[in-house]
Amino acid sequence: MVCGADNRCAPHQTGRTFAVSGSAPQSRWQTSAFLAAGSSSFTDFLMMAAPDLLMDAADLTAAGGTGQELPHGTTIVAAACAGGVVMAGDRRVTAGSMIAQRDFEKVFRSDEFSCVGIAGVAGLAVDMVRLFQVELEHYEKLEGRSLSLEGKANRLAGLVKSNLGIAMQGLIAVPMLAGYDEEARRGRIFSYTPDGGRYEEQRFATIGSGSVFARGALKKLYRDDLPVEDAVLACMQALYDAADDDSATGGPDVSRQIFPVIATVTADGFERLSEEDAGLYAVAVVSERMQLPDGPPAAIGRARA
Repeated sequence: MVCGADNRCAPHQTGRTFAVSGSAPQSRWQTSAFLAAGSSSFTDFLMMAAPDLLMDAADLTAAGGTGQELPHGTTIVAAACAGGVVMAGDRRVTAGSMIAQRDFEKVFRSDEFSCVGIAGVAGLAVDMVRLFQVELEHYEKLEGRSLSLEGKANRLAGLVKSNLGIAMQGLIAVPMLAGYDEEARRGRIFSYTPDGGRYEEQRFATIGSGSVFARGALKKLYRDDLPVEDAVLACMQALYDAADDDSATGGPDVSRQIFPVIATVTADGFERLSEEDAGLYAVAVVSERMQLPDGPPAAIGRARA
């Protein structure tokens, strides 16, 4: 019962609003979603509890524009290596012909044995990554175990497909997933298309506006079962080549000490290289390019042998 100043009492209204994270009660949250039996998908739960928190095409239509003026991020490269996988991303974000940010991060830890890189509209891509991180944590809490790498790839494909309406308006954000498969005991890489298509890549993969140039570099440098250190160096070389030919990709910025984000995922889990370690690889590549501007040549003689 709730009593007012006139001592009149009325039944207490329950199940309509409640505080969220210490803030004022939010009427948009549907309490029935917390009591209903559902799947282990956090996205499904959010669609029931607060669907307005999920971006949709109508929101962007009301905002107007095609998104060309919004900050975009590129480029991401990934390569399988001995015992795992390496992923690296440049730091530049562009808005049209302008550099919007020089130190943006595009490679994220998704859970203990996987990482995700993003390209496209930066804001949408980051939101997608955050939702994916919560999705994996939500599943683990409910099921008592983590998703397999195959399951993670499928869940991410579903998130990408749910943004198809937004992508059809030209606001495209696509991820790349890489991780260590605990069952197969090797690194695996998955790329995506805006319609939710999921494709497993072999050996290495690239996404973003500089992907064509980065892929060309990796084709020249990559070898099967590369040690982790060599795979990191190959990815750094690929990003340098992408920045050399694509204005939207930022190369190592030695003067500002801004270097690509590099992550490794092995049987020991996810690890992001420190700025100092990434800087060592970047400076080594830049120093070499002072002598060989086009990068190290392919070992044609050894390949024939």
